[in-house]
Amino acid sequence: MEGTEVRKLAALEDAHWWYAERRHLLGGMIEGLTPGKALDIGAAGGGNTRVLRRAGWQVSALEYGADGAQVAAERGLDVVRGDATALPVADDSLDLVVAFDVLEHIVDDDAAVAEVLRALRPDGTFLIAVPADPRLWSEHDVAVDHVRRYTRPTLTSVLERNGLAVTSMTSWNVLLRPVVALRRRTSSGSDLEEIHPIVNAGLKAIVTVERYLPVKAMPGVTLFAQARPRR
Repeated sequence: MEGTEVRKLAALEDAHWWYAERRHLLGGMIEGLTPGKALDIGAAGGGNTRVLRRAGWQVSALEYGADGAQVAAERGLDVVRGDATALPVADDSLDLVVAFDVLEHIVDDDAAVAEVLRALRPDGTFLIAVPADPRLWSEHDVAVDHVRRYTRPTLTSVLERNGLAVTSMTSWNVLLRPVVALRRRTSSGSDLEEIHPIVNAGLKAIVTVERYLPVKAMPGVTLFAQARPRR
């Protein structure tokens, strides 16, 4: 992702409904896990890194680009520069790896997943979020340097063939999928933009309601997955 998009994301993520709800979901995903050493790959503005830090994890933010690393450092995070396909960490050294909206940017996603397996301890956890459904491909994906959008089978495949066992996979942003699909058919660039506070509150209310509905198996805009080393 280009520096301008990284800084745009960082400016938006504290209040934007999408990132706020994603932080809530991450908080739920780490419930029950014993805090240890964690790596947040592609941390950007560091919202997810801060969720982990507040929960007691010893967490570092990994950023490939100089802009992302600078933004994370400016926000007081422990940040390291590095490539997701060559993680700058020792074998079997991490209890948790988080990669939210990362794999879709990497041409060789197999190499990135294999690196996560190498870095995780045998009882470690890998938490993933990726954009779902190639039919939703749009100029937004082009603007933010996506290589692909995933389906359940393609995400499961890249995890399993690189030594990970998928323990859960759920859809998110199911209720708003028709709105997103319509908007992206007519969009000419990234969706990373400031929106009116009233609209933001309305969209946040919709995704909050979704938490309590049995829709996680239905098509959505994002796929969340949890995986563990298959050893």
